[in-house]
Amino acid sequence: MMTLTRDEARVARPGTGPGLLLALVSAFAFGLSGALARPLLDSGWSAGGVVLLRIAVGALAVLPLGVRAMRGRWHLLRPALPTLVLYGGLAVAGAQFCYFSAVQTMEVGPALLIEYTAPVAVVVWMWLVHGQRPGRVTVLGAAVAALGLLLVLDLFSGADFDLRGAAWALAAMVGAAAYFVISADERHGLPPMALAAGGLLLGGLILGLLGLLRLMPVEGSATPVEYAGVEVAPWLAILVLGLVTAAVAYGTGIAAGRRLGSRLASFVALSEVVAAVAWAWLLLGQLPGVVQLLGGVLIVLGVVGVRLGEPAVATEEPVLG
Repeated sequence: MMTLTRDEARVARPGTGPGLLLALVSAFAFGLSGALARPLLDSGWSAGGVVLLRIAVGALAVLPLGVRAMRGRWHLLRPALPTLVLYGGLAVAGAQFCYFSAVQTMEVGPALLIEYTAPVAVVVWMWLVHGQRPGRVTVLGAAVAALGLLLVLDLFSGADFDLRGAAWALAAMVGAAAYFVISADERHGLPPMALAAGGLLLGGLILGLLGLLRLMPVEGSATPVEYAGVEVAPWLAILVLGLVTAAVAYGTGIAAGRRLGSRLASFVALSEVVAAVAWAWLLLGQLPGVVQLLGGVLIVLGVVGVRLGEPAVATEEPVLG
């Protein structure tokens, strides 16, 4: 099996604080996508249409920044091509397509919970492939964060699972895990924005091909959508989806992965679930309950546990900006 990243543990250094901030920005940007997309889906848009335009707009926004970040180092693209294909196919197109396929046959909460077992998959990957055995504090932090997810998603009230939807959600989990692992890989030398631009571009092409082959329904609607009592044109919602939940989210997520490593970055990204609840409250009027707020606190405590459990091993690898 191909090694994607060494993901050596970082000691406390100036890049750690900015890395955590970037990871939180990425999580809150990703978390906005559900609240923005829900009114579009209710107005007649297909999941495929929303995700395709989201990724396409994001790719167009990030592409100039990716070209600028290369600074003439185009010789890096050829050896990095396998990484770009994996990122665009698994972390962008695969994760998005599989997740929306899952929510077509099962509830959003259970599907999201299955997808967000990705951090556990990352820990297992780093253990089996790179020999980075998680310590007790890391395992405890993972368990606390997982319990927090259960509370935030409010699954204790009872949720129906179906095999088809669960299979799609597990496939989305693989894509999410690939996102964290590949984002932390800096051996190919590509700057974060170049990787984001290449991944979004290839992901958009893959999604477009799925639409052309009618393997993914692509439908739209001109009906205005409403957020927090304000009607807006659907194109504006799509534009924000592309610029914020794709361009900003992927760009800052990759930069965070370079500074924190895939394991820690994946657990900080659990705050996306909390962000999704907050955005749904602000834009759609879906007020979270006490149990969900308690879950958010547990997620934060779990992330702290994982951070404290990271081994203090120095590395000479440069952090690419």
